[in-house]
Amino acid sequence: MANHGEESDMNTNKDKAFEGRDQHHKAVQANDRWILRLYVAGQSPKAITAFTNLKAICERQLNGKYEIEVIDLLSNPKLGRDDQILAIPTLVRKLPAPVRKIIGDLSNTEKVLIGLDLMPRVK
Repeated sequence: MANHGEESDMNTNKDKAFEGRDQHHKAVQANDRWILRLYVAGQSPKAITAFTNLKAICERQLNGKYEIEVIDLLSNPKLGRDDQILAIPTLVRKLPAPVRKIIGDLSNTEKVLIGLDLMPRVK
């Protein structure tokens, strides 16, 4: 049984994370194009969750200026070698530089935004 207070807190944290984009949005300029690779292993629940979460973040943060490439390591495990993938799911931000990696299902929106450099780290 879910605790409604915790659910409300999680929603508030997500809203705050999205609000942070307005304060730290210099990464997304009019001509910026984001290239993101999501490494997964088949259609597992974690892979589907990661893709759904990533798509939602991109829609809200990157204004259509992104490309998501899903790479299934079950189909071709050699594709993970270049990006040194050690765990799945893993998100790799190829562009804009520098390359950044985030491991997991991307459900912690605030950490994903910080990891992608779409939101400043809170001190």
